[in-house]
Amino acid sequence: MADSTTASGETLNFEAEVTQLLQLMVHAVYSNRDVFLRELISNAADACEKLRMRALQQSDLLGDDPDFKIVLSADKSGGTLTVADNGIGMDRTEMVENLGTIARSGTRAFLEGLAGGDGAALIGQFGVGFYSAFMVASSVDVVSRQAGATEAWRWWSDGTGEFHIEPVPLDKAPARGTRVTLTLNDDSKAYAEQETIERVVAEYSAHVPVPIVLELGDGTGEKTLADGGALWRKSRSEAEESEYAEFYGHVSGQYDEPALTVHYKAEGRHEYAVLLFVPSMKPFDLFDPARLGRIKLYVRRVYITDEAQVLPPWLRFVRGVVDSEDLPLNLSREMLQKNPILEAIGRGVTSRILSELDKLAEADRQRFEKVWDAFGAVIKEGLYEDVERRDAIYKIARFKTTKSEGAWRGLADYVGDLRPNQTAIYYALGDDQKKILESPHIEGFARRGIEVLLLSDPVDAFWVKTALGYDGKPFQSVTQGAADLEKVPVAEGEADVDAAPDSAVGTLAALFKQTLGDRVSEVRASTRLTTSMVCLVAGETGMDRQLEKILAANEQASVKGAPVLELNPGHALIKGLADKAVAGGHVEALEDAAILLFGEARILDGDPPDDPADHAARVGRLLVNAMAG
Repeated sequence: MADSTTASGETLNFEAEVTQLLQLMVHAVYSNRDVFLRELISNAADACEKLRMRALQQSDLLGDDPDFKIVLSADKSGGTLTVADNGIGMDRTEMVENLGTIARSGTRAFLEGLAGGDGAALIGQFGVGFYSAFMVASSVDVVSRQAGATEAWRWWSDGTGEFHIEPVPLDKAPARGTRVTLTLNDDSKAYAEQETIERVVAEYSAHVPVPIVLELGDGTGEKTLADGGALWRKSRSEAEESEYAEFYGHVSGQYDEPALTVHYKAEGRHEYAVLLFVPSMKPFDLFDPARLGRIKLYVRRVYITDEAQVLPPWLRFVRGVVDSEDLPLNLSREMLQKNPILEAIGRGVTSRILSELDKLAEADRQRFEKVWDAFGAVIKEGLYEDVERRDAIYKIARFKTTKSEGAWRGLADYVGDLRPNQTAIYYALGDDQKKILESPHIEGFARRGIEVLLLSDPVDAFWVKTALGYDGKPFQSVTQGAADLEKVPVAEGEADVDAAPDSAVGTLAALFKQTLGDRVSEVRASTRLTTSMVCLVAGETGMDRQLEKILAANEQASVKGAPVLELNPGHALIKGLADKAVAGGHVEALEDAAILLFGEARILDGDPPDDPADHAARVGRLLVNAMAG
């Protein structure tokens, strides 16, 4: 490092081109220019915290000024912004080391390390946070006096390759601490505006542990921008409900009352404070395809971002703050994506939210069901995506069923009411619950008193496909495979059914299969139908009918599997057709019946007949024959 000494101080040259470093820092580390003020306030708060700790052993360091604060002031006409603190301060050596770390450690080493993927460790090491000031300043002037010292120093640089350091008279320096003055560049004059300063502090630094005040330019005094207290740092017993309500409005941007407040501090391998809210109404962006969360991440009370993936996407409706003691302050978005500390925090917070929701379900069923009404469809995404927490989500999951009469039921409730010999948890998928209740597929289940889950959210078709089961009972679609219901006794009050002989129905099924060809994979007698004539179901290994439709609608399933056509052997028409099939002849009538009933089954399934014109012609011919007869 080259340097020169003059009567007024020393000028030190940076080892590498600072302009190159600043360009990399601005584009690779920081997302926007506002964060320069966050960095300077964070440094000031750290200086106050250091002195607070040192004063525990040296109380005289505080002198007659025991109250810490950060003072912001701006000169709009002169285009300057100043950040001052009454913290620990720096002597000459510390000023060179702390403010010249990049130069002393080597800019080239920093650039190479950042390019090699070690940026998370290097950013703090090389002091990039302070140099963010050059994003908005044409020059930076720092005056500092160490607590208890009898001399003060000034550091100055325009960021073009060197910095200057010199002593200053005590009457030109703070009594203790540091004063950083930025001469704002032409593109950044707005940072000398009171409104801009207040906005940036409110967004990024409202909860640092030191009060922040703004000296008003009209000489009327000062305005407190932050009181130095962080609500999430308080214990639950210290916080007022009014404080929670105000803070919830701030972090959520909503006007409802939170249905659940989660406030705690975690200690152990990782230390962090949490204040989260579960809203009682849906945020407007709940189903945004990006599925972004809105948790504000702080590090030691300094705001970092609200785009870190603290919680999984299926908890994206949760709002609030997570404040880590362990993460480094300067983190880019890329570094946050794979940070092991943040991942550990996320796992802990996610488990805690599920636990709190479970407690809410036990303690206040009405309030919990309000949460489930609003966010159940999103939480169930976790059943598909988060295998590790699937059992915990099962505990809080709620469903409408064929027996719940519009109320919510848990899986534990369902399993507790299993019918004799029932070995599966049955569900029906559909666009809405009313249509599902009208489906012919659930007739046989109702006759035997078997409860069926009514699943009408799009995500339902996906999580049930991967779910292994609950409490040892597999999930089984009512539209997939053969419904083996004979082992379950008929519900009390249900009459016996006079069904056609198995052999006769088998003969009719064979004739129908011959007529329909590869439009169906099989035709067989049904145990799931009681009043409807026919229905379509998927084969034993086939895809559920509703899931197949969803995938086909999104062009993810190019070929649909041929369904199974089931016949109701107890229906008068099927019995009559079975008699004709056994008697022989009636070929044209039986062919018409096969095609018309297949079309009827498709209509009941929510689809048009596969050949509407042919279907209409056959219906017309049937009506003509009926009139003639």
